[in-house]
Amino acid sequence: MVKFRKPTKKELVHNVLTTVLFLLSATIISYLIMFFGGLTNNVGMVYIMAVVLISRFSNGYIPGVVASFISILCVNYIFTYPYMEFKVSGIGYSITFITLLVISTITSATTTHLKQQNRILSEREKLLMEAEKETMRANLLRAISHDLRTPLTGIIGASSAYLDNESSMSKEEKNNLISNIKEDANWLLNMVENLLSVTRIRDTGAHVTKQLEPLEEVVSEALQRFRKRLPAATVHVTIPDELVMVPMDATLIEQVIINLLENAVYHSNSTEPISLAVSIHDGYAWFEVSDQGIGLSSERLSTLFDGYTSLPNSSYDSHKGMGIGLSICKTIVTAHNGKIMAANKEHGAVFTFTLPLGEDIYE
Repeated sequence: MVKFRKPTKKELVHNVLTTVLFLLSATIISYLIMFFGGLTNNVGMVYIMAVVLISRFSNGYIPGVVASFISILCVNYIFTYPYMEFKVSGIGYSITFITLLVISTITSATTTHLKQQNRILSEREKLLMEAEKETMRANLLRAISHDLRTPLTGIIGASSAYLDNESSMSKEEKNNLISNIKEDANWLLNMVENLLSVTRIRDTGAHVTKQLEPLEEVVSEALQRFRKRLPAATVHVTIPDELVMVPMDATLIEQVIINLLENAVYHSNSTEPISLAVSIHDGYAWFEVSDQGIGLSSERLSTLFDGYTSLPNSSYDSHKGMGIGLSICKTIVTAHNGKIMAANKEHGAVFTFTLPLGEDIYE
């Protein structure tokens, strides 16, 4: 049921100005039609169009209904012979005016009802989006609690072992402990960068500021940052030969590429090269990261990007949980109006995300 509410002063002024403007325009147009053509047959249609526009751009039913009555009076008084007189007799006039009044009123009511239905649907969509954000936030918090604990426990354990057994440890054992501490510290740094990326998006209402960026430079920068963290990893890269400019927040997209590459290293259980292929088709830039590992478990595919932590006793996730990284990837790509997906191939897993090419870069 549609609930009626008292319009605010601002809405009331807007309704009055809208009604006056469109009715005055309809009157001028109708007068020009009569003056130059000598015909008044189409005057009723002009006023009906004015009523439709008033209903579209005003708030509530009243402006459209009022405009319908005023339109009838204008057609009767100004554009029906004898002019500048109200005609109240004659069955022909009565049928014409009643028909015009009914059509105008129904049109006004229908237009206003559709506008209110669209507003209700828009509000419901916003509520669903907020619910989805809350679910993602809860999943992220759950993933953070798991993924932060794992490297912190490793750092504390390795540093304690070093301090307690320094005198009895060999140089190789010391180097292994220090390497483990460095690896876990780098992982924590990556986590912080991910969280900062999400904070940037949420502070701007799930929108990002896009600029046209050269695709090759963004991929190159992401690879340089990735190789600083994992210099031993091998990545085979394929990108278009021509210069391609894509609207994006370069820092955030670089973070997505790095997250997907790191997941391929940590969770594929394979030392084979990783593939990063970028292509352009169907109005989108397609980024595909694939490995030659053990693939994804079927039970995880449906919730892979929701921020869930690792499954227990899963060798695929034994090194670090990948829930938060993939959840952040989804948040960033969605904020760019793109899509991200995962699938298994014959040998390994493949992650694909898209970015539209033809959007307004000043969103």
